[in-house]
Amino acid sequence: MFSTKGRYALRVMIDLAQHMEDEYIPLRDIAERQDISKKYLEIIAKELVKGGMIEGLSGKHGGYKLVRTPEKYSVGEIIELMEGTFAPVACLEKNAPECPRANKCKTLSMWTEFYELERNFFFGKKLSDLCNS
Repeated sequence: MFSTKGRYALRVMIDLAQHMEDEYIPLRDIAERQDISKKYLEIIAKELVKGGMIEGLSGKHGGYKLVRTPEKYSVGEIIELMEGTFAPVACLEKNAPECPRANKCKTLSMWTEFYELERNFFFGKKLSDLCNS
């Protein structure tokens, strides 16, 4: 299950994509349109900036904007940034040490298949797909 942080991050990214002509978009505008607390959006925006998804500008004409076009973002990378790995078990996480039970594990193939299905689904969807639906 995804947290509100991951879901709201997607909403922020969609909002920024739909208002790209406005250069930098103030967080208060996004908060109003998305009916999300500005305070909570500050936390989300900070993580999106740190993750290289958006950039921010302080000051009178400040706000946030995408660093790429919507077609260049996968939904998976946004969710993974906010939620962490999609790996359903520790042994499938990136840089995980090899599991000593891997060669006799009866469930590893199932977890691997699930992981690949989930990753392929979310990484196959683009931010632009959500903007156009």
